[in-house]
Amino acid sequence: QVQLVESGGGLVQPGGSLRLSCTASGVSLSGNPVNWFRQAPEKERELVVNLGYTDDSTSYADSVKGRFTISRDSAKNAVYLQMNNLKSEDTGVYFCNVYVFTTEWDAYWGQGTQVTVSL
Repeated sequence: QVQLVESGGGLVQPGGSLRLSCTASGVSLSGNPVNWFRQAPEKERELVVNLGYTDDSTSYADSVKGRFTISRDSAKNAVYLQMNNLKSEDTGVYFCNVYVFTTEWDAYWGQGTQVTVSL
């Protein structure tokens, strides 16, 4: 059974930092593409960053380039999202997502972690 668990969210002031974690069981985060998505209130879920099969294969949303960094720890089967210089528009629920190809692509999601950037 595949399970993804996000953690590390919270309330932070503008300009602050948070580090989100995504840990997995039942699936390898080092052998599959991993994404972080976020969803703000009353908005559609949007892709924040994609991490491909290799650690140097990343693609960030323009809104987070230069501020967010994704990384992967194969030993811990975890993926992290370091978020610096946070802005109010970064507020939302952040979801970890992994795609696994067997005979077709299957997508797995965590339950999300809330990030609130506010004074």
